[in-house]
Amino acid sequence: MIPVTKPFLPPQQVYQSYLDGIWKRQWLTNMGPLSSDLELRLKEVLNVDHLLFVTNGTVALQMAIKALDMKGEIITTPFSFVATTSSIVWEGCTPVFVDIDEDSLNINADLIEAAITDKTSAILATHVYGNPCDVEKIEEIAQKHQLKVIYDAAHAFGVEVNGKSIFEYGDISTCSLHATKLYHSVEGGLVITKDAILLKKLAYMRNFGFDGPENFAELGINGKNSEYHAAMGLANLKYLDAIHQRRKELTERYDEKLKNLKARRPIWHAGSENNFAYYPLVFESEALMLKCVELLKLNEIFTRRYFYPSLATSLPYVQPQELPVTGDIAQRVLCLPLYYDLTLEEVDLICRLILRVQNN
Repeated sequence: MIPVTKPFLPPQQVYQSYLDGIWKRQWLTNMGPLSSDLELRLKEVLNVDHLLFVTNGTVALQMAIKALDMKGEIITTPFSFVATTSSIVWEGCTPVFVDIDEDSLNINADLIEAAITDKTSAILATHVYGNPCDVEKIEEIAQKHQLKVIYDAAHAFGVEVNGKSIFEYGDISTCSLHATKLYHSVEGGLVITKDAILLKKLAYMRNFGFDGPENFAELGINGKNSEYHAAMGLANLKYLDAIHQRRKELTERYDEKLKNLKARRPIWHAGSENNFAYYPLVFESEALMLKCVELLKLNEIFTRRYFYPSLATSLPYVQPQELPVTGDIAQRVLCLPLYYDLTLEEVDLICRLILRVQNN
């Protein structure tokens, strides 16, 4: 069986060495030494000044919206994981969807301004598959209309734009360290901001709002993560280069073998490089895509229609909204298997089966 993804796991003895320390200290959570060390290491790796390690990427988004005190409407993308939209609703705001760009598959920055009303407080955009949004245009719009910007950078670990971390853009960026991501801590997330005062507020929020054992500075939640998750994060940091190189090699093999397929890859931001988080294809037709899915499944190869259906039409707690580009792309997009342990021979098999469908 070939799944659509598998988590990278470091050598067991590497992880065990961290567990031995946890056992000796008996400090399991509440920002222990491993969690603190992971934050410091990640700031160096990602070249950012401020960063918090939290429970998961969804909590990171909820904290971001709450910390910026967002009210009313938040402009967002309908082409993302459900957490992008559900976090907006969870925090008592109203998502306003803007259609996506058919090339990048990110929110179409040229359409954002028309969606702004007197109730708009923020823009929450996703770097889809790690591909950076038009961050310059979004920043320009936000400054003009005095809006906050949050980036759902769940897929964008390690991505840079013009030599600068993607996490440096917007008021707050969030990232997921879920087991399915190219770099993970089993469960986990990151909150990143350039604003030191805002970071302090977020740090209070992460720990119930505590400011000392008997005082409270903010409304808070339990957004902390455990030492066991931090241990996996630290262990996996040692293999970032190997993970990146392997995923790049697999991606290039797909590109080579599928160059004649009636499908296209999203166009990547010109000032950035792919982090190889996913291998998405937009097929010429939904019919061709579904036939490929079926044949692959018969051969125990599993893909994912990521993202389908459109969030603008599928959520019971959101007013349905028809957006032509999103609706069309969501019907034809498919992510193929991509993970560290995938072999080139398995990629070749996947490609042969897909091309067999097209050529029959």
